[in-house]
Amino acid sequence: MAVSLIIVRRRPGNSTQALVIAGGRVLRAAIGRGSTSVFKREGDGATPAMARLAPLALCYRGDRLQRPVSPLAIRRIRQSDGWCDAPGHRHYNGPVRLPFAASHERMWRDDGVYDLCVIFDWNMAGASRRGRASGSAIFMHQAKPGYLPTAGCIALNRPDLKWLLARTGPSTRIIVLR
Repeated sequence: MAVSLIIVRRRPGNSTQALVIAGGRVLRAAIGRGSTSVFKREGDGATPAMARLAPLALCYRGDRLQRPVSPLAIRRIRQSDGWCDAPGHRHYNGPVRLPFAASHERMWRDDGVYDLCVIFDWNMAGASRRGRASGSAIFMHQAKPGYLPTAGCIALNRPDLKWLLARTGPSTRIIVLR
């Protein structure tokens, strides 16, 4: 059964870590190196505060993991998958096929961070919704060892992420508090 609301709040004493509250549990997470911001901008490293994020899809590395259990739409990551983060490009904040000339992120990563990755609706409508300067994709993905800061995403350890993803559906909303 999907949880309806996931709250993310900064961890006291550590501006780049958070507590994720969902389904009666409190989980540890990493957030952006720029902490949280209501004035999110491309490249600031902040996690968007006071935004209602909706999950769109769950991506996973099938060569490393079995298909995850989740009410979300699930898609297997391919080696040619990327995500455009070039604000002036027509594919800004969207999936692209690699090789890709403009600035982008590789979804197929050696560090395992995107082995499980939820894509949120943050700034998906580009200039017509929040403006291109609002920053590209915000994902929920696997944390690096030590919960190192992200570029603005929300990152949990793999067991907690799998637990949460099994309970995250299309109607779940994620709110990041300041």
